[in-house]
Amino acid sequence: MARKGENIYKRKDGRWEGRYIKARTYNDKPVFGYVYSRSYAETKQKLVQAKAESNTKPANISVTGITYKALIQMWLCDVKARTKESTYSHYVHSIETHIIPRLGSLTLKQLSSEKIDGFIEELLENGRVDKSGGLSPKTVSDLAAIVRSTLRFAFERGYDCPCSNKRLSIKKSYTTIRVLSKEEQKRIVKVLLDNTDFYKMAVIISLYMGLRVGEVCALRWCDLDLDAGVLHVRNTVQRIQNISQDANSKTRIIISSPKSQCSIRDIPIPDCIKPIIANFQGSPNTHVVSTPGKEFTEPRVLQYHFSKYVEKAGIDKANYHSLRHTFATRCVELGFELKCLSEILGHSNVNITLNRYVHTSMELKGKNMELLSLSE
Repeated sequence: MARKGENIYKRKDGRWEGRYIKARTYNDKPVFGYVYSRSYAETKQKLVQAKAESNTKPANISVTGITYKALIQMWLCDVKARTKESTYSHYVHSIETHIIPRLGSLTLKQLSSEKIDGFIEELLENGRVDKSGGLSPKTVSDLAAIVRSTLRFAFERGYDCPCSNKRLSIKKSYTTIRVLSKEEQKRIVKVLLDNTDFYKMAVIISLYMGLRVGEVCALRWCDLDLDAGVLHVRNTVQRIQNISQDANSKTRIIISSPKSQCSIRDIPIPDCIKPIIANFQGSPNTHVVSTPGKEFTEPRVLQYHFSKYVEKAGIDKANYHSLRHTFATRCVELGFELKCLSEILGHSNVNITLNRYVHTSMELKGKNMELLSLSE
């Protein structure tokens, strides 16, 4: 809430935000400026100073000549403080790779609905950097979401943009992730139980508890309470784009909180895998899966080992994420309550679990069809 009409508000991220009119457009629309601080008093002081500085500038300015690239840079500055490092890095990479090259030079006045529709169509048809084809609908939808956010930002700041209220929706298509059949699962489990090491144990954890590869790589022994029989998911390991100007490499590894608040969760450890985990238990602050000479194992290393286990089991190719889908499918086949399964997987709602992670087998479909009776 604002205090005493001063346009100072407490934000959800804990900071205080002060808003003031820093200029007006040619048609007298207000252009708002914003100041931020961790305390109310400091925000108020910044707001007074900002208002004083704005009064020394011309009362009316035209902002229609601002380029979309300049607007995006302002938007990035605005979202940086309230987004995860990995998310911000993804924004920067997506914007520099796909959005600015195609739309960045246009002024807000030139950024018409037709131009944005053409931009989306081009991404779907020929959006890959190497021009070998189009981007997936999911990727294009993510890019459209960024464009939508920047247009909303322009509208809230009072910029004159003809398509600031344009609705952008891309019909998503989800590629069906391969799920291991029961026979394939038995064969790969046989490989995992033969001379089990840290890598094989990590795969077992994902197969029987539904963890993502980054979540497994981030596990420390203090996250595994074998006495209470609970695994705590608190972090994830991921490789992100290195957006630093003086970076020596294009990407870097970070350990951060999981992708969403719902992904921070506690999962009961199945009794069948407790003895396997107990055989490798280490000191509390060490990582459960560690590569020789390194503090932790990064996801692509674990994915490499998993591909070798798939090959040794003599089954068709499968990526690491198929373990998570296989876990979800087995749980449904066993009659898990869907809300319970959704929380174990770290989803925000049951629909995500049903639509993306549950793949019923023909065997289960057959059993359900046999429940039908002509007498009823």
